[in-house]
Amino acid sequence: GYVMPNLDALIDAHDAAGLARVGINVSFDAFITPGTSQIGIDGASVSAHPHGLAQCKRFIERHRLHPAQASSNAAACRDLKPGNVALGPHICGDLYGLEILEEHVEDFDGAHTDFLVIAPRGDVLDYVARTREREFETVITFIPLATGPGVVANLLDVLRDCGLNMTSLISRPIKGHDGTYSFIITLDAAPWEPRFRRMLVEVAEHGDWAKTIAVYPRRERPNPPVDSWMLPEGGVRLDSSASTSDWQTAQNARRELLW
Repeated sequence: GYVMPNLDALIDAHDAAGLARVGINVSFDAFITPGTSQIGIDGASVSAHPHGLAQCKRFIERHRLHPAQASSNAAACRDLKPGNVALGPHICGDLYGLEILEEHVEDFDGAHTDFLVIAPRGDVLDYVARTREREFETVITFIPLATGPGVVANLLDVLRDCGLNMTSLISRPIKGHDGTYSFIITLDAAPWEPRFRRMLVEVAEHGDWAKTIAVYPRRERPNPPVDSWMLPEGGVRLDSSASTSDWQTAQNARRELLW
């Protein structure tokens, strides 16, 4: 997901926009200082950025380590003291002369972090003008001047009617003004496409505020089905083979939906 302070800063920036999205795979190794005995590590301190600690909970619990937050994963490895453990990318072992206690200690494989390349808005315009033959993704912010029920639904109706596919919707409070929000939407389209332009015209004629904060080449994304085994515990899903009058199904639904 988005890093909210960065997103807020980009919305408020006077002359900045995103022009590329770069994905970096995320994996953690557990490091110790050279000569540290791997026996007796249990119960030691383990340091990493808070996000890194959260992504390696199983390893930390298995070794009964005591989490200690660092300003970054690299800083945790750089400042590692004998007898303790640091979590970081594989490259940190070579950079700081550390030994690997265990590789790939993250809870889930396949994680990655996306970075947005930022440039002055004029440079972004020049860049996209040279690459318009590609498919693009756009991140745009809307602030409806009216508030109350149905505001977001009306905005989504405009996107649907213009044939735009939305892949993300985030709301952010407008600082210091309770009850007012900006809505950050990611769309599978570019601002110069006719369907996108029709949407912008309708929003502008309605009097709402809009600002494009990123336009970048779209990467192919998989669209796999969500299988039953992927679903979290609880929740409600009616099996097509089950009877809607099944008493247990009804009881489960009441519990999960708080009827």
